[in-house]
Amino acid sequence: MPDPTTPDPTTPDPAAPTPDPATPAPAVRKTTTRLADGRELIYFDDSEPYVSGAKTRRLDDPRPLPDRFADVVGPDGVARPVTAPQMRYDVLTGEWVPMATHRMNRTFLPPADANPFAPARPGAAYSDGEIPDTDYDVVVFENRFPSLVAVPGVPDEVSHLDGEELWPVRPAAGRTEVICFSPDATASLAGVGTHRMRTVIAAWADRTTALGALPGIEQVFCFENRGEEIGVTLHHPHGQIYGYPYVTPRTATMLRQARAHRERTGRNLLRDVLDAELRAGRRVVAESDHWVAYVPAAARWPVEVHLAPRRDVPDLPALTDAERADLAGIYLRVLQGGDAFFVWPDGDPRAGQPIRLPYIAAWHQAPVRLGREDLRLHLQLFSVLRAPGKLKYLAGSESGMGAWISDTTPERIADRFREVVPAVAAEPAPAGAEQ
Repeated sequence: MPDPTTPDPTTPDPAAPTPDPATPAPAVRKTTTRLADGRELIYFDDSEPYVSGAKTRRLDDPRPLPDRFADVVGPDGVARPVTAPQMRYDVLTGEWVPMATHRMNRTFLPPADANPFAPARPGAAYSDGEIPDTDYDVVVFENRFPSLVAVPGVPDEVSHLDGEELWPVRPAAGRTEVICFSPDATASLAGVGTHRMRTVIAAWADRTTALGALPGIEQVFCFENRGEEIGVTLHHPHGQIYGYPYVTPRTATMLRQARAHRERTGRNLLRDVLDAELRAGRRVVAESDHWVAYVPAAARWPVEVHLAPRRDVPDLPALTDAERADLAGIYLRVLQGGDAFFVWPDGDPRAGQPIRLPYIAAWHQAPVRLGREDLRLHLQLFSVLRAPGKLKYLAGSESGMGAWISDTTPERIADRFREVVPAVAAEPAPAGAEQ
């Protein structure tokens, strides 16, 4: 049986520039195991004694969970095969719509007061948490109740609903993973520090490569949802990684625009967008050696900023060590700026205090096979918060027609970001320091 621990999980792009020797990749040890129901869990460690291999995280999962693909016994006492999630094709939009009906098979729900993403409590009876060890640096595991999953024995074939050729149906044979950024339930990604942020970036790159190599996966999406306003019900600092068995609608639209632009000009659309933003300068909010943060000229959300590499790269695995090191700092600066974007107004008991920004952070990467010469890696960070205590609701025009109406201007967003993005990423306080 192979050793489940391996050093540095990143796979360098052979076409990438030589890494800058002044910014060596941090040592990261990747340790893979299986949870009680068969799902994969991976520790990404950057601290001792784990990074050197002197000690190994707990790998066994003592929970009495059945195999996730085992037959499910219904109320009538009859065992039936687990139900695979399904996708249906919307002929009016050309989009696949996953329908995760298999979620009805859920039987082991965590208690209301439990945090399944917290490490196990030392000395306590093992609860229904997902991480066996009492601590971790960064950890990734398959979602327990996924909306996309390949079920063994279910072929990825197209059939037709009700026998009508107008309604193609396929298994939603993808993969969904959770990534926990910190064992501290009260922490946030913005406060993990550059060392840990580089480990998160290494994990994103590793999982992008791994999921992109799975049969049938067409696109990998790394993202974070934060805040109740976004719909988050579990506040532990975490994100998700999806491997889609199709190219998503947003990416398909960008690819169509990029190909039309290349036909007209012979150039890369996203490269031209970045160059135009740099020439204008009006909406650029932060720069570093390898990255540029800017508010796009047609920003839709009340708070929105994009973060793009200066070099043309298709995805996270293609970044050099120097680009990853630089990304760790500027990404934290942007997140910390977001958390200072709004403050509570006069008259509120919290007047003058910053508001923890609810946001979605979405990494746009080129698909696994299509458009790798036309699409370009970039982050889109946006929020539904338009003012303290006020949200932007997607009403008739946006939801019914997809016709967006902005509540502000990109230039005003950029002005505020320039005021609040720190010059250097704030590092976490030393252990034991007064908060």
